[in-house]
Amino acid sequence: MKTSVPVPKTAAELRQAIVERYDSLSKRLQLIARHALDHPDDFALQTLAVISARSGAQPSAIVRFSKTFGFSGASDMQRLFRDSLVSSNAALGYGERVRRFGAQLQGSRSHGVAALLQEFVDGSALALQSLAQTVGEGDLERAIELLKAADTVFVAGFRRAFPVASYLAYSLQQAGKRTSFVDGVAGLSAHQVKNIRTTDALLAVSYRPYAPETVQLVEAAAAAGTPILAISDSPVSPIARLSTRLLLVREMEVRSFRSLAASLCLAQALAIGFAFIQSAGAHGSRRRGSLK
Repeated sequence: MKTSVPVPKTAAELRQAIVERYDSLSKRLQLIARHALDHPDDFALQTLAVISARSGAQPSAIVRFSKTFGFSGASDMQRLFRDSLVSSNAALGYGERVRRFGAQLQGSRSHGVAALLQEFVDGSALALQSLAQTVGEGDLERAIELLKAADTVFVAGFRRAFPVASYLAYSLQQAGKRTSFVDGVAGLSAHQVKNIRTTDALLAVSYRPYAPETVQLVEAAAAAGTPILAISDSPVSPIARLSTRLLLVREMEVRSFRSLAASLCLAQALAIGFAFIQSAGAHGSRRRGSLK
């Protein structure tokens, strides 16, 4: 007997259902799932024809995707995204602002280093606005608690994510946290986490197309039962789906180069937030000790 699928009542419930069922979807439906998670404004504001062109999936596949999650058709699913967009008090969704910014860049005739600088400034500003939406106070607090509970925090990030990982390793060490930076020198990344334990934590940073070294480390840590804090650009990225906690950050692309402004801002907030909570806990312990 076929069991009925609970129909999500909010966009948040739908996103959670997509993440939970992502692995069970076909490759074609995974393509739509990723677009729904990464570009929800398209589903809120655009027609099926536009969504099809942007996602690379046929309109019929989008309808099939919506029915997979219990909706009678694509319009019912789109209504959830529209309601979410309206309730967020955003006259124009972030994704659409990004798209307009990209179109503006393509149509721009500005030249010179000064114009290029302005493009990166504007793109970084958009990414920072997105960061405030994708990472809430509770997300940051739970991430810090995971780091605080670990005996040793192993930090890994390769290729484009390397500067973010190296900053985190340095800052957490400065905050008094026992930290091991997995730099992968001489191809020894796997060896550097050989003795990782369930009482430790892995802080992994990776963005599309996702460094294989980072994915392998996350898979090894998950197999060992080690808590994982992932910083990534999608809730269905290879490291996000295996993580204990996820901090989501989406960078802007300017002239085929992606910025790290939002990622470094998030890294600073994470490291300084950890230092603040660690310091507050230490002061509290000293005060309790003085009352004995």
